[in-house]
Amino acid sequence: MAYILSIGTSLPDHEYSQEEIKSLVKSLFRNKIDRIDRFLKVFDHAQIENRAFAVQKEWFDKNHSFDERNQLYHEVASQLAMKAIQSCFTNTEMLTKNIEASSIDRIIFVSSTGISTPTIDAHVMNQHSFRMDIQRIPIWGLGCVGGASGLGLAHDLATAYQTENVLLVCVELCSLTFHPNDLRKSNLVGTALFSDGCSAVLVVGEKSKLRLHAKKELPYISKRSSMTLKNSLNVMGWNIDKDGLQVVFSKDIPTIVRTFWKDHAHLFMKDINKTSKDFDFFVAHPGGKKVLEAFEDVLESENGEFKYSYEVLRNHGNMSSPTVLFVLKKWMEDEKPAGSRALLSALGPGFTSELMDLEWREVQ
Repeated sequence: MAYILSIGTSLPDHEYSQEEIKSLVKSLFRNKIDRIDRFLKVFDHAQIENRAFAVQKEWFDKNHSFDERNQLYHEVASQLAMKAIQSCFTNTEMLTKNIEASSIDRIIFVSSTGISTPTIDAHVMNQHSFRMDIQRIPIWGLGCVGGASGLGLAHDLATAYQTENVLLVCVELCSLTFHPNDLRKSNLVGTALFSDGCSAVLVVGEKSKLRLHAKKELPYISKRSSMTLKNSLNVMGWNIDKDGLQVVFSKDIPTIVRTFWKDHAHLFMKDINKTSKDFDFFVAHPGGKKVLEAFEDVLESENGEFKYSYEVLRNHGNMSSPTVLFVLKKWMEDEKPAGSRALLSALGPGFTSELMDLEWREVQ
C-alpha cells in the first residue's frame, strides 16, 4: 500500500492550436496525398484545442535525421524532467513543506520517444541534490500505458519498502516522431492527437516521514492489475527506420476497449469486490475522444466522472505516458473528502492494460 503525495508537470515552450497544426499538416501533404481534406477531418473530431511541442512548427518543413531528432529529445526531455521534478517537490497545493531531493530513495524514469544511455534520470541526478545511493529504474517502450505502469511499480516498491520514497518521472516528445514523408494514415492520425509533456509523481510508503507533509487527503493505492492481450503487437507502438521512430496506431483501439479492456476491468472490480458504481470518478488516460467514449460505455458513466480526462485531452492532446498523471493531478487538486474512490486506467503497446484502485484517505 502506498500514498501519492505530490505531482508536478511541465510543458515545452511552443504551444499551438489544433487549427494551426491542421493547416501545417495540410500544407505538408497537399501534393503528396490525394484529397487530403478527407483525412484532415480527424483534426476536427479529436476534441483537442491546444498542444505543446518541443519544436517550432517551422521545424517540420524539412526532413530531419534520427540523430538530429534524438539530440533534441535528449536536450528537451532533460529540461522538462528538471522542471516537473521541481514542480512536484514544491507543489504548495499538495504539500505543507518542500521536498528535498536527498529524501528520494528510488527514481523510475519512463519514456518511449527517444533514446539516451545513460538515461535522462542520470543526467537529472547531476543537476539536482539526489543521493549517490539512489536506485535508478529506467523503463522504455511502454508508450501510453507507461505512466500507469510506472505508478504501479512505484506502488509495489513503496509497499515492499514502507519507509521509502519513490519518484516517478514520465517524459515524452511525440512531436519529434512526426515524419512529413510518412504517408500512412496512422502518421496523419498521430499528428492530430499526440503532443509533448512531462510529469513527476512522488509515491511514499505507509511509514515514510514525508507523508506528514501532505496538505490534505491523499490517494492511497490499494491494489493494481496489469493484463496484456496476446497476439496484439500491431495495435500500438513504433516502426523504426533510418529516419527514426514511426507511429503504429490501430483504428481498432476503441473496439479493443469494449472487449479486452472490458474483461480486464470487470475481473479487477470483481477481485476488489466493487462495481463501476462504487467509484466516484475515473482517472483515465485520454488516448483520444473515441477511446474515452468507449471507456464511458463500458463503465456506464454519464455524470462527468471523466471530466478531467476530457479537459486534459482538450488542453494538451495525448502526451503518451505523462497524460494520465496530468489527469490525476487535476483530481488531486480538487477537495476530495476521505473515502472518495477512483479507478485509474491506461492502455499501451503490448497491447497492455493497467488498472489501479485509488482511495482518498486522511494521512495519520
